[in-house]
Amino acid sequence: MGLSRLAALHGVATSYSPSADVSVAVADDTVVAVLAALGVDAATPEAVRESLAAAESSTRSRPLPPTLVVWTGEPLPPALTALPPGTTLDIRLEDPGLSPLPRMCVPAGRPDPAVSGRAAADAGTDAGAGTDAGAGTGTGAVSGAGGDTATAASPAPAWWAEPPLGVHRLTVRAPGGRSASCTLVVAPPHVPRPPARSHGFLVQLYSLLSARSWGMGDLGDLADLAAWSGRTLGAGFVQVNPLHAAVLGDPTDPSPYRPSSRRFPDPVHLHIESVPEYGHVPDRATLDDLRQDAAALSDTVLNKGALIDRDAVWELKRQALELVRGVPLTPGRRAAYCDFLAEQGQALEDHALWCALAEVHGSDWHSWPAALRDARSTETARARRALLDRVDFHCRLAWLTDNQLAAAQRAALDAGMAVGIVHDLAVGVHPGGADTWAQQDAFAHGMSVGAPPDAFNARGQDWGLPPWRSDALAASGYAPYRGLLRGLLAHAGALRIDHVMGLFRLWWVPEGRPPTEGTYVNHDAEAMLAVLVLEAHRAGAVVMGEDLGTVEPGVREALARRGVLGTSVLWFERDWAGTGRPLAPEEWREGCLATVTTHDLPSTAARLTDDHVTLRHRLGLLTRSLAEELTADAADTTEWLGYLSRLGLLPEGEGDEEGAVRAVHRFLLRTPARMVGVWLPDTLGDRRPQNLPGTWDQYPNWRLPVADAEGHPVTLEELAAAPRLHRLMEIFGSREDHP
Repeated sequence: MGLSRLAALHGVATSYSPSADVSVAVADDTVVAVLAALGVDAATPEAVRESLAAAESSTRSRPLPPTLVVWTGEPLPPALTALPPGTTLDIRLEDPGLSPLPRMCVPAGRPDPAVSGRAAADAGTDAGAGTDAGAGTGTGAVSGAGGDTATAASPAPAWWAEPPLGVHRLTVRAPGGRSASCTLVVAPPHVPRPPARSHGFLVQLYSLLSARSWGMGDLGDLADLAAWSGRTLGAGFVQVNPLHAAVLGDPTDPSPYRPSSRRFPDPVHLHIESVPEYGHVPDRATLDDLRQDAAALSDTVLNKGALIDRDAVWELKRQALELVRGVPLTPGRRAAYCDFLAEQGQALEDHALWCALAEVHGSDWHSWPAALRDARSTETARARRALLDRVDFHCRLAWLTDNQLAAAQRAALDAGMAVGIVHDLAVGVHPGGADTWAQQDAFAHGMSVGAPPDAFNARGQDWGLPPWRSDALAASGYAPYRGLLRGLLAHAGALRIDHVMGLFRLWWVPEGRPPTEGTYVNHDAEAMLAVLVLEAHRAGAVVMGEDLGTVEPGVREALARRGVLGTSVLWFERDWAGTGRPLAPEEWREGCLATVTTHDLPSTAARLTDDHVTLRHRLGLLTRSLAEELTADAADTTEWLGYLSRLGLLPEGEGDEEGAVRAVHRFLLRTPARMVGVWLPDTLGDRRPQNLPGTWDQYPNWRLPVADAEGHPVTLEELAAAPRLHRLMEIFGSREDHP
């Protein structure tokens, strides 16, 4: 019991429920290893007793939790309403430029009726907040999935002075002299909502080459896609893959979901000719040679069956950018660059220094000289001075990329898009990259994020991404998380959060062990949500979460309460609690991005033709015989097509693959979903998945260009003129139909 109690106090699960009627115990040695990663010694019975006594003593002595959340217009949290009379409260505001708040004091005498009402409401809310394995998210009961409803506002107690929105520092002093401080997050009740129902494209940016690309899609292509689809097709958004900075190396990991840093973008996405200094490079001959090499690289991808080669693309762009950097900035550009450096501060300096050191010592900081593994060491400071020129180069690249991200969003909004560019936040970072080097205290070393065994993967999953430590985030006032969100939201109309369930808990796998020997570790979900809502509100951005797969009870409702949209994929939307049949369109949730497929799933044409089953068979990924898989897949597809036909959504009749692709999108438009996404390869009948989970070298994940039904790569210019695309997009109506 001692180990279980100790684990619960630190948010570590000792059991989990893969399904409603199943509970699986977590091995004690896994719990001990995870606690050790959190700085808690549980290696022996005596260590457990000592750690438990220390944790319980700390809990009893703290009048406040590490983080308190106040949602504007909603009841105060119980930790505030339960403060004894005579307690004083001082709040140090996030913005020192604001007028300080007056000291507050809980009055003596009978409780304020508003306070009593708030405490009662909170008590009722908290009663429904539990999850399996002691998750303790504190998100409370939820009233509806649309995100508009929230706990009814009650009058603030007379002693409470509402702070402005922000992340502040609260200090309380009780009459007996005991004091405590904590992070205070004051957030609006929900994130901004999409201004109107909209449709748009989902695309992996690298896969969309234009005639001017340097071997892969870039930010110039993104701006052009947004401008064209917004003006011509009435599209309201374009969603892209994560554009985070990749780990430098040869070969570079092509996955956009395992970056070096989530805080800063990757300059490989730059459109070189759009950099203002490009036109003033004196060595035109070298630039022309690089452009010819880039054109040849694109030609191999578009016409000769080659895969997208990120490393070759970056080598050409790096050489061009070295020349561009030699052009002096104009006074105005220099001032803008200096402003950017000041705004980004230490975080950018650390990122650029990691890049400079990686050029010398390799891309995994664990293999660097011992003194350089510490981002704050004297030796690292000395290296910073020695590599100042390279540090400035990488800072300049971050600035140029930021400029083009801003230009893409401006192009989208200028084209009339209601939302614009939807950026994607990966669930974690590479263990050897810039973020883990610069923020070592924030990560749990020796741990990796993954997923437990389930019906689709009996061995579980290990994604090779070190998790954040909740205690470290809280101690920093969530500074790494806030900085990350601000950077991503700066030029985003919306943000997609991959595996959004990770705001609540993550599956930790101890290093060297299989994913089956992991366990869940809980975040302070209330705080994580509040910071997300606060930063999205400041940016005026919509937020959506990828909530597919196993989702613990209450998570979708908690997200919806805060206005975070979910993700609904047609093939997965069935009446699982009843008949098991396709879910009627009117029964879909409104608060979602509705789509037919995603980057991790088969394209619609592949699903309709069983191509995805035969592909997985060739790669040895099936858990049943080919005949069984084909039979099951055909039954599923036939049931859906029959349902679409009965609804009158398949006028083309059976046997028309292109007609069936249009039919499933007609179905999405029958749902109340706020946003409807069209997987861009589906507009051409592309049969190849961009990523095939469970494969590494067996399949060219993240390296395929968008192609037509015959597998021939298609440029952005050809796509814009493709008759098949226009036949599909006709069902969404014209620009005039989507004001």
